[in-house]
Amino acid sequence: MKNISLILLGCGGVGRQLLQHIISCRALHANQGLRLRVVGVADSKSLLVALDVSTMEMDDQLLHEICLIKSNGSSLASLANPGSYQLLSGLELTKKLNDIAGHLARLSGLAVVDCSASTDTVEVLKKAVEIGCSIVLANKKPLSSSMVDYDLLVSHPRHLRHESTVGAGLPIIVSINRFISSGDSISRITGSLSGTLGYVMSEVEDGKPFSVVVRTAKALGFTEPDPRDDLGGVDVARKALILARLLGNRINLDNIKIESLYPEEMGAKTMGVDKFLSDGLTSLDHDIEQRVKRASSSGNVLRYVCVIEGPRCEVGIREVPKSSPLGRLKGSDNLLEIYSCCYKAQPLVIQGAGAGNDTTAAGVLADILDIQDLFSS
Repeated sequence: MKNISLILLGCGGVGRQLLQHIISCRALHANQGLRLRVVGVADSKSLLVALDVSTMEMDDQLLHEICLIKSNGSSLASLANPGSYQLLSGLELTKKLNDIAGHLARLSGLAVVDCSASTDTVEVLKKAVEIGCSIVLANKKPLSSSMVDYDLLVSHPRHLRHESTVGAGLPIIVSINRFISSGDSISRITGSLSGTLGYVMSEVEDGKPFSVVVRTAKALGFTEPDPRDDLGGVDVARKALILARLLGNRINLDNIKIESLYPEEMGAKTMGVDKFLSDGLTSLDHDIEQRVKRASSSGNVLRYVCVIEGPRCEVGIREVPKSSPLGRLKGSDNLLEIYSCCYKAQPLVIQGAGAGNDTTAAGVLADILDIQDLFSS
């Protein structure tokens, strides 16, 4: 039996779903000769870790309990009886993570799995890479941080997996890497990489007011609590940056032209979320309606897309032919078109669910299993 030891950073929706996937796949993995050993779990404040990571792991009952308390909004520190586990915070947390990483990297291997949405994990991940650990990311922020951090994080490609940073579980990163490995030069990437904005754009196409569509999306749970976090386009820009860097572009987030769907004067610093939802959104209806009509008169529709072509990287609303793959896109699916030497006239199209905790966590789990050969039995 090959053991894959891992530490999970982040116990939000994706992190909890990953733990559930690990538990539910025990029999499947055992038949494959694998055992995923969760030796530590961290939230934003605390680290819960086995006292002896060489011989102990978190049992499934404890993993269930962690999922329960985190789904209720409590911290790991609220665990009533950690038993044979140690609860750490602050500087102790970072030191312990580094100690565990160094010990298990030498012994059998360790995967540090980042399912958070924080920039605070970057230093931990960099140290893990330097020590020789593998890192698996759903968190977009480490790979969209500075080029200095990026270069270190990707310095050992075989030890890095990050499929779920772009398009949840869709095979986007692996497909682009196959293009690169085969020498098939990619000339252009165009895609709709936000389930929220994909839903909004396809709904306004049918004549519904922008404000009504956004409020409906929020009610359905498609948006962040403050929809401006989606409408501002920064999340799409982070995904575009990861893809652009994968193609060799040495750029930062501030090099990307980002079109926000609301003006600066409606930002969080000047307008509360309730005021934005009640008044701000309505004032944007006319402009979006006119753009929809102009596009329709030319046989086009509006989509919020990323465009990567040579050194150019942009995200924003674009008109696309209604008959094109992007034009036919409906609902919250993601879609990516890749043009290359071999795919000049007709691009490679990757489409499917690009959001959701279950889909993203499944992608993370697949990434963990993809590095199993780096672990000793």
